[in-house]
Amino acid sequence: ATGGQRHSCCSLSEDNKPFPIKADDMFATLTRTASCHTRARCAIFGSAAGGSTSTSPSTSPSPSTSTRRFVVRSFASLEVDLGSSDYCDRVEHTEDTHFLLILGKPGGGKGTISGKVLQDMSNFHHLSSGDVLRHHVRECTPVGNEAKKYMNEGKLVPDDVMVRLIMEDAHRFVDDGKSLLLDGFPRTLEQAAALDKALDVDLVINLDIPTETIVDRISDRWIHPPSGRVYSYSYKPPKVKGKDDVTGEDLLQRDDDKPDCVRQRLAQYDETTAPLVDFYEKKGVLKTFQGTMSDVIYPEVKNWLGEKLAHE
Repeated sequence: ATGGQRHSCCSLSEDNKPFPIKADDMFATLTRTASCHTRARCAIFGSAAGGSTSTSPSTSPSPSTSTRRFVVRSFASLEVDLGSSDYCDRVEHTEDTHFLLILGKPGGGKGTISGKVLQDMSNFHHLSSGDVLRHHVRECTPVGNEAKKYMNEGKLVPDDVMVRLIMEDAHRFVDDGKSLLLDGFPRTLEQAAALDKALDVDLVINLDIPTETIVDRISDRWIHPPSGRVYSYSYKPPKVKGKDDVTGEDLLQRDDDKPDCVRQRLAQYDETTAPLVDFYEKKGVLKTFQGTMSDVIYPEVKNWLGEKLAHE
């Protein structure tokens, strides 16, 4: 499966007629082949930091901590699609590699907390599902084109396609021993179950911010549309009320930043995303943090993460 040659999922019998190979046999063969070629056009996850994905043809990978699990994401040189989760083992976290998810209502400080985590814990890489989706659509990758088809039809991108998008980008960071901070996915219980088949989320932060605090925070936000500059009368007010500092042009409030719309979005969150709290709580990987200010909440988050990572 290397060297740029293309192979279909079949072999030849003695009379040179093709016959199909069982998917399990093909998967096992490809895994063994790929593990012997570090430059093969495939994506293999070493479950630990720097986990070796190569071995000599005459030897087999030893089931050590660093090489006990491999996940074949896809094989670009094949005509078969091994990108779906049906062909992927779950990527488990190890003492060196972790998968962190931050839950919380819109406007609840997830972005602020994420930024602080990334600043203080350099081994984490930020993986935004929105950024990943836009990148693959823009670059016209196979899975990006598949997602674009649904987007052009005004449909939501299916959960299995989103998982493949995330795993498409995640592999190179996991292979380098990076931990991942997941942003924007999963958002529903169904998405969490789909992702759980491919990736072992082992750290979940739940930010429990009062609804009215978020309503006040978001409805206080005004923007200058041409430049994208954002103002808040509570912590970053314009020099002149209602005017942009640079151009003097009028500031506007987006419709979805108005109080009624904010409450509607928060109610939708409670209905669709809040069940994730129960999902990850039952898995024993979630910790809830309550408060109204990110600067007060973050030291608690940092201490908890430090304890969990040290314990590992």
